[in-house]
Amino acid sequence: MNRISLRFQELRRAGRKALIPYITAGDPRPELTVPTLHALVQAGADLIELGVPFSDPVADGPIIQKACERALAQGMTLRRVLDLVREFRQTDTQTPLILMGYLNPIERMGHQEFVAAARDAGVDGVLTVDLPAEEAAELVELLEVADIAPIFLLAPTSSTERIRRTARLARGYLYYVSLKGVTGSAALDVATVVDKLATIRAYTDLPLGVGFGIKDPTTAAAVAQVADAVVVGSALVAKMGELADEPERMRQEVTAQIAAMRQAMDQSRTPTATLAD
Repeated sequence: MNRISLRFQELRRAGRKALIPYITAGDPRPELTVPTLHALVQAGADLIELGVPFSDPVADGPIIQKACERALAQGMTLRRVLDLVREFRQTDTQTPLILMGYLNPIERMGHQEFVAAARDAGVDGVLTVDLPAEEAAELVELLEVADIAPIFLLAPTSSTERIRRTARLARGYLYYVSLKGVTGSAALDVATVVDKLATIRAYTDLPLGVGFGIKDPTTAAAVAQVADAVVVGSALVAKMGELADEPERMRQEVTAQIAAMRQAMDQSRTPTATLAD
């Protein structure tokens, strides 16, 4: 069974919700990525989304755009990202890793070559931001044969037909984008998330993760009350950019953010809070 599904099973049995940090591979420097991944796990991350730097990240706001620019300036490519995954797997064979990025680098490598390389490196899921379910059949088929979960985004504007079609193809979990806009662009309104998650749950038993707009432990805890997973990205990436020249302090402060969110999420759980089966 895929590591993502196993991890959500473990969390469900424990009555806990998943905390999923996002960082951009190679930011602020490539040699800091793997140590940061390990530090995030130690701080309480359950799964990790590893961003593949891209020159035109249309779904991402200025914070992650700048992270991509920093990583690309240091020569990061999709192949080098896979090398970092491979390095991480030398000492961590349990934590699920999801590549999050855009279709162009995958197409340049070729779908078959990419999937084979991702499988061999130890990737567990692939979230391709600009690949809608309607156009994803070829890549999804290859990913499923390799036991890599194709993960998709849903938005506040997603129609019931789009939800149904996407849920049919998705594996691992579904990522609900809680805001209309790009990453880091606004504050999250948990009340509006509740209704949309209820609609999505009518079409899938997959765990539902919520991201975009989660900036602090209070928001993370509130989202954990209604979702199966909390995804945090811009708040971490901003700190990494701010402390790019102080790697040890950067790692300490980023992991402190995750540890505080993990604690808040665990303290807020109720006896009846469980993940979707």
